[in-house]
Amino acid sequence: MATERRPPYRFAHRLRVGFDETDAQGVVYYGRYMPYFDRARVEYLRLLGISTHVPDGPEFAMRAQHVEYHAPARFDDEVEVFVRVKELGRTSVTWAFDAYRADTREHLVSANQVAVFIDTDARRPVEVPQVFRNAVARFEEQEVEA
Repeated sequence: MATERRPPYRFAHRLRVGFDETDAQGVVYYGRYMPYFDRARVEYLRLLGISTHVPDGPEFAMRAQHVEYHAPARFDDEVEVFVRVKELGRTSVTWAFDAYRADTREHLVSANQVAVFIDTDARRPVEVPQVFRNAVARFEEQEVEA
């Protein structure tokens, strides 16, 4: 959902922690946050009316990720994941994420991901489409670089 609650973020997605996402300590297994980020990113793009999957066309591939864990989430917690485009390069997008426990606003995790737009046949970077740039710029209120 679009939001102004936590600038510079303008979008957040809520989800509930399932029992299958916790480890023997009863907390969310660290690797489970990546699917949370994926869901938030997909919902962000859905809001913008952008589909990054076009059959037989270029697609984004994950290049790098950095995650910092601040506090644990537990079974049945509602987690709010904030997402934004931090940087839009010629062939890449840097995403920023911050997740909070919805009821207490406790900061759980921060992450940055770099995704590169690639030709799936050649496995080589290609330019991020202008339609993607324009939609993100309009939503994030950034200037569009041509």
